[in-house]
Amino acid sequence: MKWQGGRRSRNVEDRRGRAPAGVKLGGGVLLVAVVITVLTGDPTALIRALVSGAATSPAAAPVERSAAEDELAEFVTVILADTEDTWSGLYAAAGASYQPPTLVLFTDAVQSACGMNSAAVGPFYCPPDQRVYIDLSFYRELQDRFGAPGDFAQAYVIAHEVGHHVQNLMGIADRVHTARSRASQAESNALSVRMELQADCFAGVWAHHARTPLDPGDIEEGLGAAAAIGDDRLQRGATGRVSPESWTHGSSEQRVRWFRQGVRTGDINACDTFGGG
Repeated sequence: MKWQGGRRSRNVEDRRGRAPAGVKLGGGVLLVAVVITVLTGDPTALIRALVSGAATSPAAAPVERSAAEDELAEFVTVILADTEDTWSGLYAAAGASYQPPTLVLFTDAVQSACGMNSAAVGPFYCPPDQRVYIDLSFYRELQDRFGAPGDFAQAYVIAHEVGHHVQNLMGIADRVHTARSRASQAESNALSVRMELQADCFAGVWAHHARTPLDPGDIEEGLGAAAAIGDDRLQRGATGRVSPESWTHGSSEQRVRWFRQGVRTGDINACDTFGGG
């Protein structure tokens, strides 16, 4: 992507280095969280408990930032700005006004309106405070552990979380949350999968309309990232077996298919994962 020199979003909070001391949840804990996801379908409760137990520790020491990490932070602000411009244009064409999310950069752990979360849960969107949260170390995991390198793979992650924000603005998130609260565990998981696949499709819609010039192979990087974090691939890598009933994000094939659908059509109406397969 030719992102250098692009507009930077002002909707960014940099909380790097402010995480609770003693909470160092890197690649090993990420793998543990994946295993817990396989067994329970939701590692968040355990992760929050671990983080909360360390929340009373003294404040973390200042973190020395490398030039590479600061460049990555700048990249994220440019991609966020691109999503703002793209979705503002799509909303305006529909006669509506887009309210962008705030993106929070953090280190190791962060407090949000959704509770205390660690980097082990990966990037996430919190509907109550309308913020996207990301520890930039996730991008090292994406490249080294999951085999999905490239700047567009990184951009896809941001666009996916912004897709959840669009779902929130459209009222989809509230409706699904209500439905999940009344459903069985299997039905709740299935609804979660539909939500995640729609966010993938919305990420593809952004890619279709992105203002930042793309390089050859960028879309393939996004497709590679979508495939790398499919539930089936993560489960197989963690335990050697696949349990579709515990999926919460969708298979690699599903994630690739819906991201490609958004890229191909550029149409938010083509992202009806709740009615489609």
